[in-house]
Amino acid sequence: MSSDELIISQTQAWVQRLIVKYTICPFARRELERRSIRYVVDNGNDVEAHLERVVSECRILDEQPAVETTLLIIPGLSSFADFLDVITVAEQLMSMSGYDGVYQLAHFHPDYCFEGEQQDDPANYTNRAPYPTLHLLREASMEEVLKQTPDPEQIPLRNIEFARRKGADFFERILADIRNSGG
Repeated sequence: MSSDELIISQTQAWVQRLIVKYTICPFARRELERRSIRYVVDNGNDVEAHLERVVSECRILDEQPAVETTLLIIPGLSSFADFLDVITVAEQLMSMSGYDGVYQLAHFHPDYCFEGEQQDDPANYTNRAPYPTLHLLREASMEEVLKQTPDPEQIPLRNIEFARRKGADFFERILADIRNSGG
């Protein structure tokens, strides 16, 4: 298995064994079952290349309607502060490229920490992934799904409550198992 295949396998395991299994994202199961999630690894440390890749992945979504969402995995963005900077510029670049209202950018990182929270708060695990990951979502699809979801604004609050109830060790065990098992 190549390193990219391992990274994708571990990310797929994270989606299945954490995000879907514990309904962190109630919309992920459908896309997982439909196999409409695109997993892409962007190696290297060139921030400009990462930003160009975000826009190129938006174009791929434009051209491939059967692909519902893309997980752009960027292992080289290990610094959470640098990752946040990339997100800011990526969102600006998406806007300048005409993707406002078309695609939304969500994000996950092994060291994710919500603003104003402590690093060891279990709630951070709702956005922690095995690798730094940018998630491109179709806004129109999200709007449709949200219309069918009771109390969609409660999803983040339910996730925070769930994460704090389970505790950091629960999530660390799952992530360690994913890393150690190769996916």
